[in-house]
Amino acid sequence: MEPFVLEQTTSLLRLAAWEEQFPGLVAGFTTRIGGVSTAPYASMNCGLHVGDDIQAVVRNRRNLSSLLHFPFEGWTCADQVHGNHITFVESAEKGRGRNSLEDALAASDGLVTAEKDILLASFYADCVPLLVIDPVKRVIGIAHAGWKGTAAIISQKIVESITERFGSHRQDIRVAIGPSIGSCCYEVDDRVVDQISVQLVGEKEDWLVSKGQGKYQIDLKLVNYYLFIQAGIHPEHILQSSWCTSCRNDLFFSHRADGGKTGRMAAFLGWRDEV
Repeated sequence: MEPFVLEQTTSLLRLAAWEEQFPGLVAGFTTRIGGVSTAPYASMNCGLHVGDDIQAVVRNRRNLSSLLHFPFEGWTCADQVHGNHITFVESAEKGRGRNSLEDALAASDGLVTAEKDILLASFYADCVPLLVIDPVKRVIGIAHAGWKGTAAIISQKIVESITERFGSHRQDIRVAIGPSIGSCCYEVDDRVVDQISVQLVGEKEDWLVSKGQGKYQIDLKLVNYYLFIQAGIHPEHILQSSWCTSCRNDLFFSHRADGGKTGRMAAFLGWRDEV
């Protein structure tokens, strides 16, 4: 069952099961629909780093915050670099990066916070969004996993960060793997496969299909699923999206399908005070 449910009225994908089970939690993913940006970023581009008009991007972000009933002052994001560094967001960092790239948290592909009223956001156009929560300690984390971040086990790094910093128990942690490019559309070479394979010794190889001549199709969502299992997350606590951003280029920005010049969706995760 697809965990990210499309709201027709907002064009947002919401993690309805989480939001219903955990009051105050806001969790989901944007589409490319419903914003003010113009081509080639049309229309709900949430990324400041792609060349779009800054004011259009900020307006899109503000509109998203309004749809979520989450104050824009809490929107917090980082400058993503396809690494595995995790940044802890305290109250002093609240709102970093919401209006400008220069103000974003530096060189980080993972964000973790135990603060309320902070909306963590990260940006995608085929890479894998990873959303992580501990509903007992009320800790949230979000990570950006392209193939480089996946190979650098950012999935396991964010779990380790939460358990070490906040004393979370792995059996309490829940994970959602969001929409990304699927194995149907993601062809890579030996260089990529070799770096991922070393992290999956002993796992099934159903994430990998050889096309011959050093070409492969890989399932990055499934790779991250296996990495979370290795990190001690219970399989029943892992939700995995079936959406392919490249196949559904009408609904999502896709770096591959759009030829490299496109906008970015946002994964969002926040815990607000219950009203």
